[in-house]
Amino acid sequence: MATLPNPLPHLAADPTGGTLGLALPAGRLIDATDEGPWHEPLLWHADALSAPGDWAAHHDACRAAGLVPVVIEVGGGQGGPQDWELMPADASYPGDHDPEDVLTGFWDEYAAEDDDWPGLAPAAATTDTDTGTGTGTEQADLLAARLADSLLAPGSSFKEPRLALVPARRSADVPAAIGWSGPANYESDTARLCAVLRSWEDRFGIRVLALTFNQLVLSVAAPPTTLAEAEAIAAEHFAFCPDNITQGPHTTLPAYAEHELLAKQTWSFWWD
Repeated sequence: MATLPNPLPHLAADPTGGTLGLALPAGRLIDATDEGPWHEPLLWHADALSAPGDWAAHHDACRAAGLVPVVIEVGGGQGGPQDWELMPADASYPGDHDPEDVLTGFWDEYAAEDDDWPGLAPAAATTDTDTGTGTGTEQADLLAARLADSLLAPGSSFKEPRLALVPARRSADVPAAIGWSGPANYESDTARLCAVLRSWEDRFGIRVLALTFNQLVLSVAAPPTTLAEAEAIAAEHFAFCPDNITQGPHTTLPAYAEHELLAKQTWSFWWD
């Protein structure tokens, strides 16, 4: 697969991104990895505390420039992305992996021996005109912008949120594009997990909303609306991130489905 041109090096000489059609605030380019500086920037993030509206304000122009927005935490105990031990050299290409093969392999490794892989959950309806939810691009992008505002607002769960921009084909590819190492103790090639994110993007309208050192937050434009739908997705969540269930407050798939997935417009994952 041909590599997309990375527009971020332009920001070294043009910090506001005017030549790319952008109007960025002061920010910094991140090229730090676990093995030293990468050969090109992996992401850009704003220096100042980001504010509600920043995601929407930059979204269209950034996508035209080949950049995808994501909220990052720079005030956590592990610092900002320059301290996250990013591992881009370990990331393959998400499109080279079959999402069900990935999930089946994890399920076989971590589920009980007599529990058979139930298969992928059915896709959600494309659009619900009554609720405005659905997997369509517009609904998914609008929801991501609204939820990003909540993370960027004062008093959110993020201490120091920043708007970041990542060169990627689609939102689901963001973790692999930066070589995010949050799940490194579980899977070192983040592109395999991004293959699953691509499938969720297509089936449920997810967007990669936020990243911390070891937490991934998704917006979900078409969440499950029945318990049966939620339980089918819960099996995928267990395969994708067993720690969510085994180390969370809801340690069975039915309980997890009811309390963490049913009608929920954000999915959060954390790896020990």
